[in-house]
Amino acid sequence: MSDEEGIRRTLALYCQLCDDGRFDEWAQLYTEDAVFRVMGQVHVGPAAIKAFIAEAQPEGRRGKHVAVPGEGQFPVTSAGRYHDRLVRRNGAWLFAERQIVFMGEDPPDQPSSGL
Repeated sequence: MSDEEGIRRTLALYCQLCDDGRFDEWAQLYTEDAVFRVMGQVHVGPAAIKAFIAEAQPEGRRGKHVAVPGEGQFPVTSAGRYHDRLVRRNGAWLFAERQIVFMGEDPPDQPSSGL
């Protein structure tokens, strides 16, 4: 698998595992010293990152993806962007840093990678 394919796989797994509430597997996508920044909070390491997401997205409040047929307008409930730094460890691409910045939110300090 190429580096690009490996990175795409990690990004896809991030979404699928989080949406499914499979937080034990989701936390394995982070390095042992990973930094996760969101809404002014900083969580370090897979255990702390997992604890945050499990509390933030309990059963029934997880992300849902809705497809709306037709050409009409549709509501957007949340929008933002990710600033990531991934590293290759033992053949797998893992998050060393992930920062989520929601639309309308002032971006905090950028990850050390300069993204």
